[in-house]
Amino acid sequence: MTGSSQPLSDTYRHQGQRRALARELRQRGIVDERVLAALAAVPRHLFFEPAFEAHAYQDKAFPIGEGQTISQPYTVAYQTQLLGVQPHHRVLEVGTGSGYQCAVLLRLTAHVDSIEYNEVLFARTRQRLTALGAGGAALHCGDGSVGLPARAPFDGILVTAGAPGLPPALLRQLRVGGRLVIPVGDAQSQRMVRVTREGPESFVREEFETFRFVPLLGASGWRG
Repeated sequence: MTGSSQPLSDTYRHQGQRRALARELRQRGIVDERVLAALAAVPRHLFFEPAFEAHAYQDKAFPIGEGQTISQPYTVAYQTQLLGVQPHHRVLEVGTGSGYQCAVLLRLTAHVDSIEYNEVLFARTRQRLTALGAGGAALHCGDGSVGLPARAPFDGILVTAGAPGLPPALLRQLRVGGRLVIPVGDAQSQRMVRVTREGPESFVREEFETFRFVPLLGASGWRG
């Protein structure tokens, strides 16, 4: 959505808006202070076109083109909190989108891979993250529903699109003790699911709040 020609301005006003957003998220039940600090640090307005900057620190999703959205800050915080990222963790994000969630993850660990299905979004977001100095993530273009077997195993896998079920390839790419956080359901609503791999063939599934995401595309997604 944002091109490299956009000035990278992060003013005291923007920083104050992020602190206010973090307070709002805390009131909504986000208790992980590292997650709140990450959202307070990432300049979400730089993931918007300048004409839409007024929407950046509202707790809502917003269209970014190609039929995709930048996720609501609460959703980003909620998924990230469920993932429980630690500094040494290796994390895979499925659905790079605008790059905002990826930038938040990079505040928690330097070991992030992110894969985007849409080639237009991939090219645009790679440019944006590099301009923002968040180029530490390894970005990939391809079918995220089958993961990145060559880069596995992962301590955490976070899926930012709604899936019809649990993609088997993602489960196989979890390290023992690792977590998959993924919205699962139909096209209208999905239940947030966390799966923890407790052994080579042992997984524990937990279900949480209901959300609405764009569909996960690919072999284990809606066009599989």
